Amino acid sequence: MYPYLLPHRIENDGEVLIFEAIKEENGEQKMLVRNHIKPRKGPPFHVHFKQEEFLQVKSGKMGYQIHGEAAQVIGEGESILFKRNEMHRFWNAGDGPLECSGWVKPANSLDYFLTGIYNSMNKAGDPKGDPFDSAYLLTRYQSEYDLLDIPPFVKKVIMPITVIVGKLLGKYNHFQDAPEPLK
Repeated sequence: MYPYLLPHRIENDGEVLIFEAIKEENGEQKMLVRNHIKPRKGPPFHVHFKQEEFLQVKSGKMGYQIHGEAAQVIGEGESILFKRNEMHRFWNAGDGPLECSGWVKPANSLDYFLTGIYNSMNKAGDPKGDPFDSAYLLTRYQSEYDLLDIPPFVKKVIMPITVIVGKLLGKYNHFQDAPEPLK
């Protein structure tokens, strides 16, 4: 399930994310993570349907928001736990670098999925990513992850069609080691 050697580092225009290690805890694999985020950058609203995500601020200020609630800001030493099925986002709310450490559990396909998403963004030079790669990843792992910003029609109709076209064009050879999605 983990095709990358740990620690494994990925980055895009605004964030460096390091998958440090996997730790066994109460029969579940927990992915230990660390990130560095540039001011006013961070992931969009997203949800982990099968995982909890915990982040502790090591330096800087982190803004976060749970969908439908007011935005909050926390500082050094403070932390936040995003529960399963909780649509959320976080960002660097300060003027300097934001450094956090934390975990996601169970680990599932997080490293594979996010590595693919970051590679897609870097390949396209656009936060939306390469249309074929993004469609493949978000369609394949729709039982595990979702993004709020993508309209439902695009997710249910356009992306599956894009995946079919991508398969016909041979665009997914680099995903041949993709772990099976969780049901």
